[in-house]
Amino acid sequence: MAQHATRDDLPTPRTHPGEKFSSPLGSHRVKDELAQDLARLALVLHEQPDVEQTAERLLEYVKETLAASHASVVLVHRGGRLEPAAATDALAEEADRLQVETGDGPSHTAVQDGTSGVVLGDTRARWPAWSAQVAEIGVRSALSVRLRTPTTTVGTLNLYGRQVDRFTAKDLAVAHVVADHAAVAVANARNESTLWLAIDARKLIG
Repeated sequence: MAQHATRDDLPTPRTHPGEKFSSPLGSHRVKDELAQDLARLALVLHEQPDVEQTAERLLEYVKETLAASHASVVLVHRGGRLEPAAATDALAEEADRLQVETGDGPSHTAVQDGTSGVVLGDTRARWPAWSAQVAEIGVRSALSVRLRTPTTTVGTLNLYGRQVDRFTAKDLAVAHVVADHAAVAVANARNESTLWLAIDARKLIG
């Protein structure tokens, strides 16, 4: 039986993201360390048995890398329909639920506008239907990047903050790099889950 990676197997970031991405990616040594961390992360993610656990392991790494207390992974289906996959806590989970309910928010912008990512210091400046409701649970800033493969957008990686201007351009740069390394693993896990559902359905029909 295959052994799945444990939490201790996740690579531990060696420096603060701001240090990693100074000028703009820091020294060659720091970039080499980051590349090694991300390679290990990709291996850990590929070892996960399903899309939910893949997303959960990704969020564990994001929490450490970006010191983000509130983060989530949302999957994107045909037609732009969003489906929450995993969240670090109840606040991120509710923020995603409201994105699905209102049809508004950072994930929608990242997917529909075809941008690689979006960061907004004050959610009240955009997404009126969504921001009015998430303000009640304390969300004041947001960052969203696409989980994209060469052929499709799999979903989005989202970070939420309780403070205005919680995220910076450096945070966005780090999130981009992490998302690019994680996207293929998330896509493979989702495709495999879909395959097994189809097999189970055929067995049921038979």
